[in-house]
Amino acid sequence: MPSPSSTSSPPPISNPNPNLMDQTHHLNGDSTSPASKKPKLAFITPAEIAAEFGHHDPAVARINNGSFGSCPESVIQAQRRWQLRYLAQPDSFYFNHLQSGILHSRTIIKDLINADHVDEVSIVDNATTAAAIVLQQAAWGFSESKFERGDAVVMLHYADGAVKKSIEAYVTRAGGHVIEVPLPFPLNSNEEIVSEFKKALELGKANGRRVRLAVIDHITSMPCVVIPVKELVRICREEGVDQVFVDAAHSIGCSEVDMKDIGADYYTSNLHKWFFCPPSIAFLYCRKSPKNVELHHPVVSHEYGNGLAIESAWIGTRDYSPQLVVPAVLDFVKRFEGGIEGIKKRNHDTVVEMGKMLAEAWGTHLGCPPEMCASMVMIGLPACLGISSEKDTLKLRTHLREKFGVEWMIITSSETQLINLFLMGLLVIYLLIDESDEAN
Repeated sequence: MPSPSSTSSPPPISNPNPNLMDQTHHLNGDSTSPASKKPKLAFITPAEIAAEFGHHDPAVARINNGSFGSCPESVIQAQRRWQLRYLAQPDSFYFNHLQSGILHSRTIIKDLINADHVDEVSIVDNATTAAAIVLQQAAWGFSESKFERGDAVVMLHYADGAVKKSIEAYVTRAGGHVIEVPLPFPLNSNEEIVSEFKKALELGKANGRRVRLAVIDHITSMPCVVIPVKELVRICREEGVDQVFVDAAHSIGCSEVDMKDIGADYYTSNLHKWFFCPPSIAFLYCRKSPKNVELHHPVVSHEYGNGLAIESAWIGTRDYSPQLVVPAVLDFVKRFEGGIEGIKKRNHDTVVEMGKMLAEAWGTHLGCPPEMCASMVMIGLPACLGISSEKDTLKLRTHLREKFGVEWMIITSSETQLINLFLMGLLVIYLLIDESDEAN
């Protein structure tokens, strides 16, 4: 996969953190040294990580990174400079910097996700907006009689609640038949997911109907499981599903994201959850294909009809700075050994280690095998807590926050009660190791 580069950055942005970058440059070796001397690599230190996230409330262990993400100080400063540039001279910002800055961010994302062309990448507010764009098009298919009433849209039972509501709002109201793929819980293998998915597709094709769209999660969040998305996309192709949309709100910065390898028609992921961008920003990938119809942003503005990427780059006066700091974010993750791949591996390895440690201490188990985890893991809560309802989980979560300063996501299911652990980069890894030791 090509290595994304933050070079050729647009003119308005300057060094996001000159002191840190000057220090890194010095540690990497004098630029005037003879070419024969190999520069020494200097990766970010624990102290520098602490400084980057020093704005976090020191009294709270923010283990729930999956909901809102975490943005480092150097990126916040870069964002602030973009905001001030806009406020200083909005007309100059709009005519001279906005479009080129967004194009630069889209180009970096294109390389990160291994897309064929930058035109396949649009930047939107979040994965919920991306889902609305795709589902709006499906709804038009039903309302314009391109699809038959009763043709199906298939989604996983684990689908995000907002996406389920969007399917109800767009597809069900337009006359589409929605089929949920029931999945067992806890999960023991990918084969369980594949088997139930095949059954749902057969149901969708019953009585001569067609499956017009399959909505597949890459990483479900509640419960948190890595879905074998590549295999499910392949099955969709074999079974004649018209289009496949992968809702991967948590994926970039948390799992492998490769558009050519996955092969979906549409794919979205937030960049403010696990890729250190400020809220809110997501990309929507739309594979170039004669079968794929033109999509439109649900907020219609002056750029309507110029292609989704251009439409999305101007939906009226608003703060576009989260979409413009992707180069600064890339510079930040490059300071870690292995870049974003190294961060993902360390997050995964550490969260699995901690999950096993807590499960052993509590006499419970993980919610799925380690290979089905990304940077999140589920651990069964001790039965002595007596958690039996959503109300109980809310009380426990509030108690942990107010009494112990711990922010954990807690979910319930009919079979077991689980804590969802969300890791944030290396800083939270260091915090969690200490706190997990205390739990023993």
